[in-house]
Amino acid sequence: MRSWIKSYFLAERRILRLYLEVNIQDCFWSSSPSEVKKFKVQDDRDNFCPISSQNWEYWFRKWLEILQPDIPVAQNYELSLRLTDDSEIQTLNSQYRYQNQPTDVLAFATLEVNVPQLKIVDSDIQIYLGDIVISIETAFRQAKKQGHPLTIELAWLAAHGFLHLLGWDHLDEESWQKMVKQQLFLLHAVGITIGEQITPDN
Repeated sequence: MRSWIKSYFLAERRILRLYLEVNIQDCFWSSSPSEVKKFKVQDDRDNFCPISSQNWEYWFRKWLEILQPDIPVAQNYELSLRLTDDSEIQTLNSQYRYQNQPTDVLAFATLEVNVPQLKIVDSDIQIYLGDIVISIETAFRQAKKQGHPLTIELAWLAAHGFLHLLGWDHLDEESWQKMVKQQLFLLHAVGITIGEQITPDN
């Protein structure tokens, strides 16, 4: 894209006031799971879990502000976050990824981000970015293994899923490392640090 066109659209983005609607489907904390599942998570969970809807919304909106140049211009965006258990995510993983096993996070993107966007989207139009599904049980096991709180693991997985919604992928080692650096940067932007503090350009 020519530099003057790019500058024009970046200026338009700065004028627009972004709004992101986050639909949180809590199928774990509020669904009365078995006592075993409750104990597995509550035994060592930190004071910030379950994460409040306000925190989820703040994280995603902050990340959207950072990543907005990579997506079509609009004032209104929407995504869904589903918090669930290993059983349900295994079913989804088998049905849509053909892997019959639990996983930590799944992302179902609805946006074709690589298509050139040469018009400002009408402010009344709301762009649906897609769905993120996270297994609390798998996240808990991974948090224990990594030695950090469940909150950090959930933020890490949410950032990973969010990047997938915006077209990021990790098909090789180079793209994986780039995506990891971006996740670290996104977490640092909301006050969460894992390892060294870096920027996407490092």
